[in-house]
Amino acid sequence: MSKPSSSVFFSETSSRLPDETVYFSIFPDSSLSSAGSETSAALQSLHLEIIDFVSPFTSPYIWQHEPFSLSIALSSSCACTNTAMPHLHGKLKYGDNLEDEWFAVFLLFRISAAFPSNSIRVWDTDGEFLLIEAAFHLPRWLNPETSLNRVFIRGGDLHIVPRSRLPDPSLVASLRFLIERGDESRASDSVQSALKNRISEYPERAWRNMHRVRVRVPISVAQVLRHEPLLISLAVEGFYDRDMDSMKHAAKMEKFLSKGREEKLVLVLVKMSRAMYGQLVQQKFQAPNCYPMPSVSDRDAFSEAELGMKIACGMEMMYQQRKKEGEAGKGISWTKYIDNLEKNGYFEGLISGSKEYKRLMENAEEYYQKSSSFSRTRDIMSAPVRRIDEILALPYSEDDFKGQEVPASDNDSWLYDGEDELNSVLQERQKEMEFYNSKKESKKKGKEKQEAGSSSEANMNNFDLGDISKSMQQFMHKVSSYKGAEVPENRDFKEVNLDVDRFMKDIESMLGSQGRDKQADDDSDGSEGSSMDMDFDDFEDDSEGEESNEDAKESFKESYYGAMNEELKNSTLEKSFEHVNQQHSSKQKEESSKTSDEKDGDEFTPVDADFNLVKNLLESYSSQEGLPGPASNLLGLMGLQLPKDSSDKN
Repeated sequence: MSKPSSSVFFSETSSRLPDETVYFSIFPDSSLSSAGSETSAALQSLHLEIIDFVSPFTSPYIWQHEPFSLSIALSSSCACTNTAMPHLHGKLKYGDNLEDEWFAVFLLFRISAAFPSNSIRVWDTDGEFLLIEAAFHLPRWLNPETSLNRVFIRGGDLHIVPRSRLPDPSLVASLRFLIERGDESRASDSVQSALKNRISEYPERAWRNMHRVRVRVPISVAQVLRHEPLLISLAVEGFYDRDMDSMKHAAKMEKFLSKGREEKLVLVLVKMSRAMYGQLVQQKFQAPNCYPMPSVSDRDAFSEAELGMKIACGMEMMYQQRKKEGEAGKGISWTKYIDNLEKNGYFEGLISGSKEYKRLMENAEEYYQKSSSFSRTRDIMSAPVRRIDEILALPYSEDDFKGQEVPASDNDSWLYDGEDELNSVLQERQKEMEFYNSKKESKKKGKEKQEAGSSSEANMNNFDLGDISKSMQQFMHKVSSYKGAEVPENRDFKEVNLDVDRFMKDIESMLGSQGRDKQADDDSDGSEGSSMDMDFDDFEDDSEGEESNEDAKESFKESYYGAMNEELKNSTLEKSFEHVNQQHSSKQKEESSKTSDEKDGDEFTPVDADFNLVKNLLESYSSQEGLPGPASNLLGLMGLQLPKDSSDKN
């Protein structure tokens, strides 16, 4: 088996971006024209200047996972940007602390304002998240599919390369456009305002996001945090992301609790982000048997020791885990390396743990250990371990922490009162959305008025409601069949070929035979048959001529309608229809004054079918309130479009 190719298996361009991570790249204008040696020197100088520029903003801040940093990318293609153009790039895992991401955005805007001859890209797993923040103010053509190589930060503003200038821009083409025609790419004032409002409270907001708390920790942990306060983030991460393997290290506490229960705890003030504090406080965790905890009766001391115990256990788990991975040179790069091997069929579908699989894995590990990724990962994973060893190698004792005045912990009411802040943010978003919708609606109405003009009122005055009834009748005759009302695909309506005379004869012959049988049964009982049954006796012979046939049809219709009227007369269904003579109010009063006996004797009042049809359609159409529905769909099929209700006009 040949050794795996590094160009294939170390490629990260096709890998999915890690979640909760923000990426950024800084492209100097000089990179587009300078030679290689000149570019390298310029990038190194720019790198030092930017780090020095952001230091005052970042020095009071504790990052959730990793600090804001930049590195130089020269000839090799950057895995994040997929380009070989020399530039500065960095990434920041913000995890559960979204403040880290927006603080980084604030820093990038400040960098672009201080170094105007640079174009900056920033994105995360969601893509161009800056556009998401200003979504209500973007041009309609801009979407995730059309935003590639278009969105940059330059000169303290957001720039969007216009589609009219570059329909399908490359990165180099966009960068050149920003240099030559930056005034054309600057986003609208509303977009600038939306983004700058989001970062307007930084860096003060980031500093307010810090929480200071008193804790009791072993002397070794206090020594480490005094020299490297930033390591609190790795300690909290080790505690929060613990698993069964790392818990074994916490049970022993070999590094930070060498004396076991005899180890002394000291009181110190620890600074961390609010997100870290929440991750520690909100999780229940039982102290290891070897950990010296004060009595529960002393509430303050126990509470301080409990929080310190979580920090100490997290520090132990982080230290041991990184030491193990550093020695093996494994980490995220190793995981991606193995994933790429599997995707490219290196293991040939073998079962994990089999003899041949183990042999291939050993070959892969041997090759990995000779790669630059191995040494780089080992250095990164081992860096905190080496730093902790260096700190603990210095002389320290309990006396170093005695007699020091430790300030009180910050108020943590924000941990339980976040609902008000959340509601205020939601209300701001709601107002922004309502403003956008109202603006969109006003544009829509203005456009409709321009298109309609004076013709809209004329159409309303000339609209004949009788057309609805006529169109419905035409629709039923043309489209309806025994299968239902359907619309043919070709819309070539044809009349239904139905022999009415033959259909009526079949119905009459069927009902006639039933009538005779029933008449015979009724006669034997000495009872009279129904009017419908008696009428059917005349329909036995078709040879009596056309005249008798026509009389039979009329008799059948009268009998049928008579039976139906009798059925409806005793129900409330009659009241749900408009009748022919209901238009006369005097007639209505007269009808209402009749007694029930008189009313039963009256003939069933005919229903105005056309009027009821139009009335019900209009009521259904009105209830839709402009939305799609059965009434509008049916009227549309008939080619009718009702005018808008005059009461809706503003």
